[in-house]
Amino acid sequence: MDPSRTSGPPVAIDIRGLTKVFENTIAVGNLWLAIPRGSFYGIVGPNGAGKTTLLSMATGLLVPDDGVAYINGVDIWDEPAEAKAMLGVLPDGDRLFDRMSGTALVTYMGMLRGLDKETAQTRAAELMKALGLDDTGSKMVADYSQGMTKKVALACALVHAPKILVLDEPFESVDPISAAGIRELLDSFVASGGTVVLSSHVMETVEKLCDHVAVIKDGQVLAAGTTAQVADGMSLDERFRQLVGGVTHAEGLDWLRQ
Repeated sequence: MDPSRTSGPPVAIDIRGLTKVFENTIAVGNLWLAIPRGSFYGIVGPNGAGKTTLLSMATGLLVPDDGVAYINGVDIWDEPAEAKAMLGVLPDGDRLFDRMSGTALVTYMGMLRGLDKETAQTRAAELMKALGLDDTGSKMVADYSQGMTKKVALACALVHAPKILVLDEPFESVDPISAAGIRELLDSFVASGGTVVLSSHVMETVEKLCDHVAVIKDGQVLAAGTTAQVADGMSLDERFRQLVGGVTHAEGLDWLRQ
């Protein structure tokens, strides 16, 4: 357990000085961030900002070069079993056992997380229905579309009833109707006391869903706080462009104009 945090609001994920260097590139550099318990927290940044690397380190999927991360006060690296039991993670890339049916996969993931078979089967069926996958539950995951794969990966992250969900681009390739269902499910999770950490490129989605946000560029936090504080009177999209350096305008390309 982390003995140094004795006051202040409860923190779900406490990131302290996380650092990761790939060859000569600093992907994340001495980054500090406290994500409040019970928040819907958005992590935003341009491509290559370090979002996925940061979340991978904070959830125990990638070994940091320096720094620590606490999950509800538990060091993810010193006590990984206890910390990871509180986490549900939808990582970048949807690495799944795709030679199983969707329902079987979610059931299997529940059993890996310590659920008995009957409970895992019941929860898997409920999640597949909630995510609009009940009609495809017997279909092999390898035959799923990208959007369906994203949804079954979310079901795998939820089946053991975690306290914290960490989702890397959960709405990517998901149709608008399914996205609305996912948003409703996540809102309900937060309303019941859970914490959601969401990485996304879509500012409109983050502004609509998240009560807190952090803007990251070049492995550093440029701004963090409530969504209103970070937006500073602008739309989140306008504020994001101001912080990360605006829009690159295409020059030339006369041959492309009709």
